[in-house]
Amino acid sequence: MNRSHPVPLSEIRREHVIVNSRFIATLAPVFSIEEARAFLARIKKEFADATHNVPAYIIGGGNTVTEYFSDDGEPAGTAGRPALAVLRGSGLGDAALVITRYFGGTLLGTGGLVKAYTESAQMVVKTVGRGQRVPVHGVMLAIPYHLLERMRLLAARHRGEVLGEDYAADITMTMQVPVDEFDAFQAGLRELSAGKLQAEVVETKQMVVAI
Repeated sequence: MNRSHPVPLSEIRREHVIVNSRFIATLAPVFSIEEARAFLARIKKEFADATHNVPAYIIGGGNTVTEYFSDDGEPAGTAGRPALAVLRGSGLGDAALVITRYFGGTLLGTGGLVKAYTESAQMVVKTVGRGQRVPVHGVMLAIPYHLLERMRLLAARHRGEVLGEDYAADITMTMQVPVDEFDAFQAGLRELSAGKLQAEVVETKQMVVAI
């Protein structure tokens, strides 16, 4: 599947009030239908007392996508469909959105609902940071104390991130390094240690990095 499309960098939330109804839009990155469903369930549980929790998501990007929306009790076509339309128009993929509504006592009408849900979706889509999904190796290695600062610099030079440092006789470092940088990182590590050190890959996963 093509992963070059932008994705939400992190989960964000925005809210506003329209004619006494409170609208809360929550947007998050999701990378499978299962993740999307779990996100929707979590938000619905968080706002269990809301009048509506309107979901929409796009899994994938480009020409390979899975889409879903629901009006969650609002009049057909007034809530989920406009929210999905905003997601489509944003260019984002691997994104899930829930717009929570607390009814304020005044009916908005079908046109008013479409406008309210569209604006709520636009609020989060316009303000979310954008990232790209990249594969990374989670690695572990033990280094002598005198190499610590140079190791941190080496990791940064190859877009790596130090996740932990455990201090004992040596320092055990855990970090993640983009797969496309890993060979160069290993070469730098060998050079730094006169061939004595090598990072051990303990897992390979996906992460979102800013673009």
